[in-house]
Amino acid sequence: MLSKVLSMGLCGVEGFAVEVETDVSPGLPCFELVGLPDAAVKEARERVRAAIKNCGFEFPARRVTVNLAPANVRKEGSIYDLPVFLSILASSGQLRADLSDSVFIGELSLSGELRRADGVLPAALKARDLGVKSFFLPADNAAEAAVAKGLASYPACHVSEILAHLTGTTPLSAAPFDPGLFEAGGCVGGPDFSDVCGQELPKRALEVAAAGGHNVLLIGPPGTGKSMLAKRLPSILPALSFDEALCTTKIYSVAGLLTPDRPLVTERPFRSPHHTISMAGLAGGGRIPRPGELSLAHNGVLFLDELAEFPKSVTEVLRQPLEDGVITISRAQGTLQYPSELMLVAAMNPCPCGFFGHPAKKCTCSATDRGRYLSRVSGPLLDRLDIQVEVPPVPYDKLEGRRTTEKSADVRARVDAARSLQRRRYEGTGIACNARMTPALMRQYCALTGPASALLKSVFEKLGLSARGYDKLLRLSRTIADLDGCESIGEAHVAEAVQYRSLDKKYFSR
Repeated sequence: MLSKVLSMGLCGVEGFAVEVETDVSPGLPCFELVGLPDAAVKEARERVRAAIKNCGFEFPARRVTVNLAPANVRKEGSIYDLPVFLSILASSGQLRADLSDSVFIGELSLSGELRRADGVLPAALKARDLGVKSFFLPADNAAEAAVAKGLASYPACHVSEILAHLTGTTPLSAAPFDPGLFEAGGCVGGPDFSDVCGQELPKRALEVAAAGGHNVLLIGPPGTGKSMLAKRLPSILPALSFDEALCTTKIYSVAGLLTPDRPLVTERPFRSPHHTISMAGLAGGGRIPRPGELSLAHNGVLFLDELAEFPKSVTEVLRQPLEDGVITISRAQGTLQYPSELMLVAAMNPCPCGFFGHPAKKCTCSATDRGRYLSRVSGPLLDRLDIQVEVPPVPYDKLEGRRTTEKSADVRARVDAARSLQRRRYEGTGIACNARMTPALMRQYCALTGPASALLKSVFEKLGLSARGYDKLLRLSRTIADLDGCESIGEAHVAEAVQYRSLDKKYFSR
Protein backbone atom coordinates (compact mmCIF):
# COMPACT_ATOMS: atom_id res chain seq x y z
CA MET A 1 0.00 0.00 0.00
CA LEU A 2 1.28 3.46 -0.93
CA SER A 3 0.90 6.65 1.12
CA LYS A 4 2.11 10.23 0.69
CA VAL A 5 2.80 12.80 3.40
CA LEU A 6 3.99 16.36 2.79
CA SER A 7 6.99 17.79 4.63
CA MET A 8 9.48 20.62 4.07
CA GLY A 9 13.18 20.92 3.35
CA LEU A 10 15.58 23.87 3.43
CA CYS A 11 17.74 25.35 0.69
CA GLY A 12 19.64 28.27 2.17
CA VAL A 13 17.00 30.30 4.02
CA GLU A 14 14.11 29.21 1.83
CA GLY A 15 11.85 26.21 2.30
CA PHE A 16 10.82 23.73 -0.38
CA ALA A 17 8.20 20.99 -0.42
CA VAL A 18 9.30 17.41 0.21
CA GLU A 19 6.88 14.57 -0.49
CA VAL A 20 7.43 11.53 1.73
CA GLU A 21 6.25 8.48 -0.22
CA THR A 22 6.06 5.15 1.58
CA ASP A 23 5.35 1.75 0.07
CA VAL A 24 4.79 -1.34 2.20
CA SER A 25 4.90 -4.43 -0.01
CA PRO A 26 5.44 -8.20 0.34
CA GLY A 27 9.02 -9.37 0.64
CA LEU A 28 11.77 -9.95 3.14
CA PRO A 29 11.57 -7.46 6.04
CA CYS A 30 13.72 -4.39 5.33
CA PHE A 31 13.53 -0.62 5.66
CA GLU A 32 14.95 1.41 2.76
CA LEU A 33 15.17 5.22 2.88
CA VAL A 34 16.01 6.86 -0.45
CA GLY A 35 15.90 10.34 -1.98
CA LEU A 36 19.43 11.66 -1.37
CA PRO A 37 19.29 11.66 2.47
CA ASP A 38 22.23 12.68 4.65
CA ALA A 39 23.40 10.67 7.67
CA ALA A 40 20.88 12.29 10.05
CA VAL A 41 18.00 11.47 7.71
CA LYS A 42 19.18 7.88 7.26
CA GLU A 43 19.24 7.41 11.02
CA ALA A 44 15.51 8.17 11.05
CA ARG A 45 15.03 4.47 10.29
CA GLU A 46 16.05 3.48 13.81
CA ARG A 47 14.28 6.37 15.55
CA VAL A 48 11.04 5.77 13.67
CA ARG A 49 11.16 1.98 14.14
CA ALA A 50 11.56 2.38 17.92
CA ALA A 51 8.93 5.15 18.16
CA ILE A 52 6.34 3.05 16.31
CA LYS A 53 6.82 0.14 18.69
CA ASN A 54 6.93 2.30 21.83
CA CYS A 55 3.73 4.08 20.83
CA GLY A 56 1.81 0.79 20.72
CA PHE A 57 1.86 0.19 16.98
CA GLU A 58 3.39 -2.63 14.96
CA PHE A 59 6.27 -2.00 12.63
CA PRO A 60 5.47 -3.82 9.35
CA ALA A 61 7.41 -7.07 8.96
CA ARG A 62 7.50 -6.51 5.21
CA ARG A 63 9.51 -4.54 2.67
CA VAL A 64 9.22 -0.83 3.59
CA THR A 65 10.49 1.73 1.06
CA VAL A 66 10.44 5.44 1.87
CA ASN A 67 11.27 7.98 -0.84
CA LEU A 68 11.89 11.67 -0.20
CA ALA A 69 10.94 13.53 -3.36
CA PRO A 70 12.37 15.39 -5.22
CA ALA A 71 15.07 12.72 -5.22
CA ASN A 72 17.75 14.93 -6.81
CA VAL A 73 17.86 17.45 -3.91
CA ARG A 74 19.85 16.58 -0.81
CA LYS A 75 17.79 16.23 2.41
CA GLU A 76 19.45 17.20 5.68
CA GLY A 77 18.57 17.04 9.36
CA SER A 78 16.19 15.05 11.52
CA ILE A 79 12.95 16.92 10.71
CA TYR A 80 11.64 14.08 8.51
CA ASP A 81 11.11 11.67 11.43
CA LEU A 82 7.47 12.69 11.96
CA PRO A 83 6.30 12.46 8.32
CA VAL A 84 8.10 9.11 7.88
CA PHE A 85 6.42 7.82 11.05
CA LEU A 86 2.94 8.85 9.84
CA SER A 87 3.44 7.61 6.29
CA ILE A 88 4.48 4.14 7.53
CA LEU A 89 1.39 3.93 9.76
CA ALA A 90 -0.81 5.03 6.84
CA SER A 91 0.79 2.57 4.41
CA SER A 92 0.42 -0.32 6.83
CA GLY A 93 -3.25 0.49 7.47
CA GLN A 94 -2.75 1.44 11.13
CA LEU A 95 -3.70 5.09 10.54
CA ARG A 96 -6.83 6.06 8.65
CA ALA A 97 -6.90 9.81 8.34
CA ASP A 98 -6.76 12.51 5.69
CA LEU A 99 -3.12 13.61 5.52
CA SER A 100 -3.51 15.84 2.46
CA ASP A 101 -3.30 19.63 2.81
CA SER A 102 -1.07 19.21 5.87
CA VAL A 103 2.67 19.55 6.44
CA PHE A 104 4.54 17.61 9.14
CA ILE A 105 8.04 18.26 10.47
CA GLY A 106 9.82 17.23 13.63
CA GLU A 107 12.42 14.97 15.18
CA LEU A 108 11.18 11.99 17.21
CA SER A 109 12.63 10.53 20.36
CA LEU A 110 12.53 6.76 20.74
CA SER A 111 9.41 7.16 22.88
CA GLY A 112 7.60 9.33 20.31
CA GLU A 113 8.23 12.74 21.88
CA LEU A 114 8.72 15.63 19.45
CA ARG A 115 11.96 17.58 19.74
CA ARG A 116 12.73 21.13 18.66
CA ALA A 117 13.75 21.60 15.01
CA ASP A 118 15.77 24.25 13.18
CA GLY A 119 14.50 26.16 10.15
CA VAL A 120 10.81 26.00 11.10
CA LEU A 121 9.99 29.58 10.10
CA PRO A 122 11.16 29.29 6.45
CA ALA A 123 9.29 25.98 6.24
CA ALA A 124 6.12 27.54 7.66
CA LEU A 125 6.29 30.52 5.29
CA LYS A 126 6.72 28.21 2.30
CA ALA A 127 3.85 26.01 3.46
CA ARG A 128 1.63 29.08 3.71
CA ASP A 129 2.63 30.20 0.20
CA LEU A 130 1.74 26.73 -1.13
CA GLY A 131 -1.77 27.03 0.32
CA VAL A 132 -1.32 24.34 2.97
CA LYS A 133 -4.10 24.38 5.58
CA SER A 134 -2.40 22.72 8.57
CA PHE A 135 1.19 22.67 9.81
CA PHE A 136 2.14 20.15 12.52
CA LEU A 137 5.38 20.68 14.44
CA PRO A 138 7.09 20.32 17.86
CA ALA A 139 5.66 22.39 20.71
CA ASP A 140 8.97 24.17 21.28
CA ASN A 141 8.66 25.72 17.80
CA ALA A 142 5.07 26.91 18.29
CA ALA A 143 5.78 30.64 18.70
CA GLU A 144 8.22 30.61 15.77
CA ALA A 145 5.73 29.00 13.38
CA ALA A 146 2.96 31.37 14.52
CA VAL A 147 4.98 34.26 13.03
CA ALA A 148 3.83 32.95 9.63
CA LYS A 149 0.44 34.60 9.98
CA GLY A 150 -2.33 32.99 7.93
CA LEU A 151 -1.17 29.40 8.51
CA ALA A 152 -2.80 27.15 11.10
CA SER A 153 0.16 25.76 13.08
CA TYR A 154 -0.55 22.86 15.46
CA PRO A 155 2.20 22.27 18.05
CA ALA A 156 2.48 18.94 19.87
CA CYS A 157 4.73 17.49 22.56
CA HIS A 158 4.16 13.84 21.57
CA VAL A 159 3.23 12.13 18.33
CA SER A 160 0.18 10.64 20.06
CA GLU A 161 -1.31 14.15 20.25
CA ILE A 162 -1.04 14.51 16.47
CA LEU A 163 -2.59 11.07 15.95
CA ALA A 164 -5.47 12.02 18.24
CA HIS A 165 -6.03 15.21 16.23
CA LEU A 166 -5.91 13.43 12.86
CA THR A 167 -8.42 10.80 13.96
CA GLY A 168 -10.72 13.42 15.49
CA THR A 169 -10.36 12.14 19.05
CA THR A 170 -8.76 15.20 20.67
CA PRO A 171 -8.28 18.23 18.38
CA LEU A 172 -5.18 20.36 18.86
CA SER A 173 -5.36 24.13 19.20
CA ALA A 174 -3.59 26.28 16.61
CA ALA A 175 -0.74 28.42 17.96
CA PRO A 176 -1.79 32.11 17.94
CA PHE A 177 0.49 34.94 16.85
CA ASP A 178 1.34 37.25 19.73
CA PRO A 179 0.98 40.88 18.49
CA GLY A 180 3.17 42.00 21.38
CA LEU A 181 6.17 40.29 19.78
CA PHE A 182 6.60 43.15 17.34
CA GLU A 183 5.93 46.83 17.86
CA ALA A 184 6.59 48.96 14.78
CA GLY A 185 9.18 51.64 15.46
CA GLY A 186 9.69 50.59 19.06
CA CYS A 187 12.42 47.95 18.95
CA VAL A 188 15.71 49.83 19.13
CA GLY A 189 18.28 48.75 21.68
CA GLY A 190 21.93 49.01 22.66
CA PRO A 191 24.01 51.34 24.84
CA ASP A 192 23.37 55.08 24.47
CA PHE A 193 25.52 57.59 22.56
CA SER A 194 25.39 59.96 25.54
CA ASP A 195 27.92 57.69 27.27
CA VAL A 196 30.65 58.81 24.84
CA CYS A 197 32.63 61.87 25.93
CA GLY A 198 34.06 64.03 23.17
CA GLN A 199 34.72 62.40 19.77
CA GLU A 200 32.31 64.73 17.97
CA LEU A 201 33.71 63.97 14.50
CA PRO A 202 33.48 60.16 14.84
CA LYS A 203 29.96 60.50 16.28
CA ARG A 204 28.94 62.65 13.32
CA ALA A 205 30.51 60.10 10.97
CA LEU A 206 28.45 57.30 12.54
CA GLU A 207 25.32 59.43 12.21
CA VAL A 208 25.99 59.83 8.50
CA ALA A 209 26.72 56.10 8.22
CA ALA A 210 23.44 55.21 9.95
CA ALA A 211 21.48 57.62 7.76
CA GLY A 212 22.72 56.06 4.53
CA GLY A 213 23.70 52.50 5.50
CA HIS A 214 27.40 53.13 4.83
CA ASN A 215 30.39 51.04 5.94
CA VAL A 216 32.83 52.60 8.41
CA LEU A 217 36.50 52.26 9.42
CA LEU A 218 37.52 53.70 12.80
CA ILE A 219 41.26 54.03 13.25
CA GLY A 220 43.14 55.36 16.28
CA PRO A 221 45.25 54.52 19.33
CA PRO A 222 44.06 52.04 21.99
CA GLY A 223 41.47 53.29 24.49
CA THR A 224 40.11 56.20 22.45
CA GLY A 225 36.58 54.78 22.23
CA LYS A 226 36.48 52.96 18.87
CA SER A 227 34.70 49.89 20.24
CA MET A 228 32.50 52.03 22.48
CA LEU A 229 31.32 54.04 19.48
CA ALA A 230 30.69 50.96 17.34
CA LYS A 231 28.62 49.25 20.02
CA ARG A 232 26.35 52.30 20.19
CA LEU A 233 25.65 52.40 16.47
CA PRO A 234 22.54 50.14 16.69
CA SER A 235 20.94 52.66 19.07
CA ILE A 236 20.76 55.29 16.29
CA LEU A 237 19.68 52.97 13.47
CA PRO A 238 16.02 52.97 12.38
CA ALA A 239 13.83 50.29 13.92
CA LEU A 240 13.33 47.10 11.91
CA SER A 241 10.23 46.90 9.75
CA PHE A 242 8.20 43.69 10.05
CA ASP A 243 9.44 42.45 6.66
CA GLU A 244 13.06 43.07 7.70
CA ALA A 245 12.46 41.34 11.03
CA LEU A 246 10.94 38.36 9.21
CA CYS A 247 13.89 38.06 6.82
CA THR A 248 16.42 38.28 9.66
CA THR A 249 14.47 35.78 11.76
CA LYS A 250 14.55 33.25 8.91
CA ILE A 251 18.35 33.31 9.03
CA TYR A 252 18.40 32.85 12.80
CA SER A 253 15.86 30.04 12.48
CA VAL A 254 18.07 28.14 10.04
CA ALA A 255 21.08 28.74 12.29
CA GLY A 256 19.17 27.38 15.30
CA LEU A 257 19.54 30.60 17.28
CA LEU A 258 15.87 31.19 18.10
CA THR A 259 14.37 30.23 21.45
CA PRO A 260 10.72 29.68 22.51
CA ASP A 261 10.76 33.02 24.35
CA ARG A 262 12.44 34.83 21.42
CA PRO A 263 10.78 33.54 18.24
CA LEU A 264 11.16 36.82 16.32
CA VAL A 265 14.23 39.03 15.93
CA THR A 266 12.93 42.51 16.71
CA GLU A 267 16.20 44.48 17.06
CA ARG A 268 18.85 45.03 14.45
CA PRO A 269 21.58 42.40 14.91
CA PHE A 270 24.99 43.42 16.19
CA ARG A 271 27.58 40.73 15.54
CA SER A 272 31.15 41.06 16.80
CA PRO A 273 33.22 37.95 15.99
CA HIS A 274 36.72 37.47 17.40
CA HIS A 275 39.65 37.87 15.02
CA THR A 276 40.40 34.13 15.24
CA ILE A 277 37.20 33.36 13.29
CA SER A 278 37.57 31.07 10.28
CA MET A 279 36.57 31.83 6.71
CA ALA A 280 33.55 29.52 7.00
CA GLY A 281 32.58 31.10 10.32
CA LEU A 282 32.49 34.54 8.71
CA ALA A 283 31.02 33.69 5.31
CA GLY A 284 29.02 30.58 6.19
CA GLY A 285 29.41 27.04 4.96
CA GLY A 286 30.87 23.97 6.59
CA ARG A 287 30.15 20.29 5.97
CA ILE A 288 26.48 21.04 6.49
CA PRO A 289 26.23 24.65 5.24
CA ARG A 290 25.02 27.12 7.83
CA PRO A 291 24.82 30.95 7.80
CA GLY A 292 27.98 32.75 8.92
CA GLU A 293 28.45 36.07 10.69
CA LEU A 294 27.94 37.95 7.42
CA SER A 295 24.39 36.62 7.20
CA LEU A 296 23.65 36.73 10.93
CA ALA A 297 24.34 40.49 10.72
CA HIS A 298 21.79 40.91 7.89
CA ASN A 299 19.83 44.17 8.35
CA GLY A 300 22.19 45.04 11.19
CA VAL A 301 25.84 45.70 12.02
CA LEU A 302 28.92 43.51 11.66
CA PHE A 303 31.69 44.86 13.89
CA LEU A 304 35.24 43.69 13.24
CA ASP A 305 37.41 44.93 16.10
CA GLU A 306 41.17 44.88 15.47
CA LEU A 307 40.64 44.51 11.72
CA ALA A 308 44.36 44.09 10.96
CA GLU A 309 44.51 41.07 13.30
CA PHE A 310 42.04 39.10 11.14
CA PRO A 311 43.76 36.80 8.63
CA LYS A 312 43.83 38.45 5.24
CA SER A 313 42.24 35.38 3.65
CA VAL A 314 39.25 35.89 5.98
CA THR A 315 38.77 39.62 5.45
CA GLU A 316 38.98 39.23 1.67
CA VAL A 317 35.76 37.18 1.89
CA LEU A 318 33.99 40.47 2.69
CA ARG A 319 34.56 42.02 -0.70
CA GLN A 320 31.79 40.41 -2.77
CA PRO A 321 29.04 40.35 -0.09
CA LEU A 322 29.59 44.04 0.70
CA GLU A 323 28.93 44.87 -2.95
CA ASP A 324 26.09 42.44 -3.70
CA GLY A 325 24.32 42.11 -0.35
CA VAL A 326 24.26 38.34 -0.73
CA ILE A 327 26.81 35.58 -0.21
CA THR A 328 26.91 32.50 -2.42
CA ILE A 329 28.21 29.17 -1.11
CA SER A 330 28.96 26.58 -3.78
CA ARG A 331 29.25 22.88 -3.04
CA ALA A 332 29.29 19.76 -5.20
CA GLN A 333 25.66 19.11 -4.22
CA GLY A 334 24.50 22.60 -5.24
CA THR A 335 24.65 26.31 -4.54
CA LEU A 336 23.17 28.17 -1.58
CA GLN A 337 22.61 31.88 -1.14
CA TYR A 338 22.36 33.72 2.17
CA PRO A 339 21.40 37.42 2.37
CA SER A 340 24.04 39.76 3.81
CA GLU A 341 22.84 43.36 3.53
CA LEU A 342 24.64 44.87 6.49
CA MET A 343 26.68 47.77 7.74
CA LEU A 344 30.33 46.86 8.28
CA VAL A 345 32.06 48.75 11.08
CA ALA A 346 35.77 48.00 11.45
CA ALA A 347 38.17 49.32 14.07
CA MET A 348 41.93 49.11 14.16
CA ASN A 349 45.12 50.64 15.56
CA PRO A 350 47.38 52.64 13.24
CA CYS A 351 50.40 50.40 13.95
CA PRO A 352 51.39 47.27 15.94
CA CYS A 353 52.12 49.23 19.15
CA GLY A 354 49.05 51.40 18.55
CA PHE A 355 50.59 54.83 19.15
CA PHE A 356 51.58 56.07 15.69
CA GLY A 357 50.41 59.69 15.50
CA HIS A 358 49.61 59.87 19.24
CA PRO A 359 50.19 63.39 20.59
CA ALA A 360 51.75 62.23 23.88
CA LYS A 361 53.04 58.68 23.43
CA LYS A 362 55.88 57.71 21.15
CA CYS A 363 55.42 54.99 18.53
CA THR A 364 58.05 52.24 18.82
CA CYS A 365 57.35 50.67 15.44
CA SER A 366 59.60 50.99 12.43
CA ALA A 367 58.23 52.20 9.11
CA THR A 368 58.55 48.63 7.83
CA ASP A 369 56.55 47.26 10.76
CA ARG A 370 53.82 49.85 10.22
CA GLY A 371 53.66 49.13 6.51
CA ARG A 372 53.47 45.38 7.07
CA TYR A 373 50.73 45.83 9.69
CA LEU A 374 48.58 48.16 7.59
CA SER A 375 49.04 46.04 4.45
CA ARG A 376 46.89 43.36 6.10
CA VAL A 377 43.96 45.53 5.02
CA SER A 378 43.89 45.29 1.24
CA GLY A 379 43.21 48.22 -1.06
CA PRO A 380 40.02 46.69 -2.54
CA LEU A 381 38.57 46.15 0.95
CA LEU A 382 39.56 49.66 2.03
CA ASP A 383 37.85 51.01 -1.08
CA ARG A 384 34.58 49.44 0.10
CA LEU A 385 34.67 51.29 3.43
CA ASP A 386 32.72 54.45 2.60
CA ILE A 387 33.71 56.34 5.76
CA GLN A 388 37.25 56.29 7.16
CA VAL A 389 37.55 58.39 10.29
CA GLU A 390 40.28 58.93 12.87
CA VAL A 391 39.42 58.51 16.56
CA PRO A 392 41.98 60.60 18.50
CA PRO A 393 42.68 60.52 22.25
CA VAL A 394 40.06 62.32 24.36
CA PRO A 395 41.35 65.45 26.19
CA TYR A 396 41.17 65.43 29.99
CA ASP A 397 38.73 68.34 30.23
CA LYS A 398 36.17 66.41 28.14
CA LEU A 399 36.43 63.43 30.47
CA GLU A 400 36.61 65.37 33.73
CA GLY A 401 33.77 67.76 32.87
CA ARG A 402 31.34 64.95 31.97
CA ARG A 403 29.34 67.35 29.87
CA THR A 404 25.87 66.31 28.85
CA THR A 405 26.07 64.98 25.31
CA GLU A 406 23.40 64.20 22.77
CA LYS A 407 21.33 61.08 23.43
CA SER A 408 20.83 58.32 20.89
CA ALA A 409 17.12 59.16 20.58
CA ASP A 410 17.95 62.68 19.34
CA VAL A 411 20.43 61.40 16.77
CA ARG A 412 18.03 58.65 15.68
CA ALA A 413 15.32 61.24 14.99
CA ARG A 414 17.55 62.85 12.35
CA VAL A 415 18.53 59.45 10.96
CA ASP A 416 14.86 58.43 10.72
CA ALA A 417 14.04 61.63 8.83
CA ALA A 418 16.82 60.96 6.31
CA ARG A 419 15.79 57.33 5.90
CA SER A 420 12.17 58.40 5.31
CA LEU A 421 13.34 60.58 2.41
CA GLN A 422 15.22 57.61 0.97
CA ARG A 423 12.27 55.22 1.32
CA ARG A 424 10.03 57.61 -0.60
CA ARG A 425 12.74 58.24 -3.20
CA TYR A 426 13.43 54.57 -3.90
CA GLU A 427 9.90 53.24 -3.47
CA GLY A 428 9.29 50.25 -5.71
CA THR A 429 12.97 49.79 -6.61
CA GLY A 430 13.93 47.34 -3.85
CA ILE A 431 16.60 49.79 -2.64
CA ALA A 432 16.46 50.62 1.08
CA CYS A 433 19.18 53.28 1.51
CA ASN A 434 21.70 55.44 -0.32
CA ALA A 435 24.55 52.95 0.14
CA ARG A 436 22.67 50.52 -2.16
CA MET A 437 22.00 52.99 -4.97
CA THR A 438 22.51 51.63 -8.47
CA PRO A 439 24.35 53.71 -11.12
CA ALA A 440 21.02 54.52 -12.78
CA LEU A 441 19.58 55.85 -9.53
CA MET A 442 22.74 57.84 -8.88
CA ARG A 443 22.37 59.60 -12.23
CA GLN A 444 18.76 60.37 -11.34
CA TYR A 445 19.08 61.50 -7.73
CA CYS A 446 22.66 62.74 -7.22
CA ALA A 447 22.37 66.15 -8.86
CA LEU A 448 25.36 68.37 -8.00
CA THR A 449 25.46 72.15 -7.88
CA GLY A 450 28.15 73.84 -9.98
CA PRO A 451 30.61 74.45 -7.09
CA ALA A 452 30.00 70.93 -5.75
CA SER A 453 30.77 69.40 -9.15
CA ALA A 454 34.00 71.41 -9.43
CA LEU A 455 35.09 70.37 -5.93
CA LEU A 456 34.34 66.70 -6.62
CA LYS A 457 36.38 66.80 -9.84
CA SER A 458 39.32 68.38 -8.02
CA VAL A 459 39.20 65.79 -5.25
CA PHE A 460 38.93 62.90 -7.72
CA GLU A 461 42.08 64.00 -9.53
CA LYS A 462 44.05 64.93 -6.40
CA LEU A 463 43.31 61.74 -4.44
CA GLY A 464 43.43 59.45 -7.47
CA LEU A 465 40.09 57.85 -6.61
CA SER A 466 38.90 54.71 -8.36
CA ALA A 467 35.53 54.59 -10.06
CA ARG A 468 34.19 52.78 -7.00
CA GLY A 469 35.69 55.45 -4.75
CA TYR A 470 33.97 58.14 -6.82
CA ASP A 471 30.61 56.38 -6.49
CA LYS A 472 31.09 55.93 -2.74
CA LEU A 473 31.88 59.63 -2.36
CA LEU A 474 28.80 60.60 -4.36
CA ARG A 475 26.53 58.32 -2.32
CA LEU A 476 28.02 59.71 0.88
CA SER A 477 27.38 63.27 -0.30
CA ARG A 478 23.77 62.31 -1.08
CA THR A 479 23.31 61.06 2.49
CA ILE A 480 24.75 64.23 4.03
CA ALA A 481 22.40 66.29 1.84
CA ASP A 482 19.49 64.13 3.03
CA LEU A 483 20.40 64.84 6.65
CA ASP A 484 20.20 68.56 5.77
CA GLY A 485 16.93 68.02 3.89
CA CYS A 486 18.41 69.31 0.60
CA GLU A 487 17.24 68.11 -2.78
CA SER A 488 20.54 68.79 -4.56
CA ILE A 489 24.08 68.09 -3.35
CA GLY A 490 25.95 71.26 -2.42
CA GLU A 491 29.62 72.10 -2.01
CA ALA A 492 29.45 71.75 1.80
CA HIS A 493 28.02 68.22 1.47
CA VAL A 494 30.83 67.13 -0.84
CA ALA A 495 33.43 68.77 1.41
CA GLU A 496 32.19 66.86 4.45
CA ALA A 497 32.11 63.60 2.48
CA VAL A 498 35.72 64.16 1.35
CA GLN A 499 37.03 64.37 4.92
CA TYR A 500 35.62 60.91 5.53
CA ARG A 501 37.66 59.49 2.63
CA SER A 502 41.12 60.98 3.26
CA LEU A 503 42.69 58.69 5.87
CA ASP A 504 43.87 56.17 3.30
CA LYS A 505 46.41 58.75 2.14
CA LYS A 506 47.67 59.33 5.69
CA TYR A 507 47.93 55.71 6.79
CA PHE A 508 47.52 53.46 3.76
CA SER A 509 49.54 55.14 1.01
CA ARG A 510 51.16 52.24 -0.80
